Amino acid sequence: MTMWMPDLSTEGPRYRAIAEAIADSVADGRLAPGEKLPPQRRLADELGVTTGTITRAYAEAERRGWVEARVGSGTYVRSSDGNTGAHFLALSDARDGVIDLSLSLPPPSQLRAESLGRALRAITEDIDALHRSVEYQSEQGTPAHREQLAAWMGRLGMPVDPATLLITQGGQHGISLALHTLIRPGERIAADALTYPGLISAAQQAHIKVLGIPLDDEGMDVDALERICAQQPPRLVYVTPDQNNPTGIMLSETRRLQLAELARRHDFLILEDGVQYLPEAERGTPMHELAPERTLFLFSTAKILGGGMRIGAMKVPELLLKRMGGALRAQSWMVPPLMIETVCRWVSSGDAGRLLAWQTEELGARQRLARERLASFEIQGRPHGANLWLKLPPGLRSAAMQASLEHAGVRVTSAEPFCVGSAAAPQALRLCLSAAPSRDILGQALDRIAEALETPPALPWNTL
Repeated sequence: MTMWMPDLSTEGPRYRAIAEAIADSVADGRLAPGEKLPPQRRLADELGVTTGTITRAYAEAERRGWVEARVGSGTYVRSSDGNTGAHFLALSDARDGVIDLSLSLPPPSQLRAESLGRALRAITEDIDALHRSVEYQSEQGTPAHREQLAAWMGRLGMPVDPATLLITQGGQHGISLALHTLIRPGERIAADALTYPGLISAAQQAHIKVLGIPLDDEGMDVDALERICAQQPPRLVYVTPDQNNPTGIMLSETRRLQLAELARRHDFLILEDGVQYLPEAERGTPMHELAPERTLFLFSTAKILGGGMRIGAMKVPELLLKRMGGALRAQSWMVPPLMIETVCRWVSSGDAGRLLAWQTEELGARQRLARERLASFEIQGRPHGANLWLKLPPGLRSAAMQASLEHAGVRVTSAEPFCVGSAAAPQALRLCLSAAPSRDILGQALDRIAEALETPPALPWNTL
């Protein structure tokens, strides 16, 4: 594949010319958002300069906000908003004419605004609730709130003891809280080689190394993890067992049992992410049931009620609960009680259940639509999942197709933001089917994607 090469014909320091060439290539589309820059040594050899010159050039480009270096992986072009990961892309402005399938959002519905309005009106009519909502409360959350959330989780097929719950500001907060509290800087954790970018970012902020474990049709390769444990076990393993993000792969029951046994034998923790909701019939045995003494389980309302609510619940082993609660208290004292009360009113009214029933049916219809429109291509995802993983035909590059689709008015995510460490990015795209405003608009996006795959653009970065 043709390697990106800068023009060094301009006068001045070569490192600065290379940095400026990066900026120019990003501006004219020769380098796409999320695309990886050439390895420093290889580019140095091609240009006839020292590796130090390339290192200085990349550092200058990063200082100016054009690229971002990832430890153990390489240097990547930043997205237009200055962030590399799809997790951090801003919501697109509807006026730009782009159908945004880059973020895993709940499908839009008027039911959200209407039911939120009813929950807020119920609070304003309850003077005691208003008083409670402006008072300091326990960092774990009030017993009443935890009981209501636990009861709801039980109805969703996730039975938990309210005494073990710690209310968080969403799933991402739970991940960050766990890493900062339970893992020391410099220690290692493990995750699927393709995993949620929020985990990668939280680990980077906590100065924690993430080991990428190979992934196949049964989920995380626990045998590969065991070989790592034989040398130096990680302190924690992060899993999304019911649907890997981005691939949608489900961890098999055999491997769940194997992972629980391995965690006990090598004494590591498990961080189980259940934020991406699926109906109970499509879920496997939870890790927090197989290894309750060492598994932290993340649940959130973000993918059900709305991301702006920022209310989650983390099931924490008894021996870690006091430590985790103390860390939350040190960070923010507590989660805002008004937000928790709003979610609990939403749930107790029955509106949350009705919204979730509609959403499950809607996501099923969108998955079927995608399978119909993209039947000629290799795709995978759960029957009622929000995302679809599209493997590109041979010869196509994900960064090039991402840029081509953006030009065609469809925003998707390439594999790069999901890659752990130095793992090679597969040539694939994640499509967030849930994010489209309607099924009709989703259908338009899928047709554009199919057309682009059938007649790929002759772009410089797609040249073999």
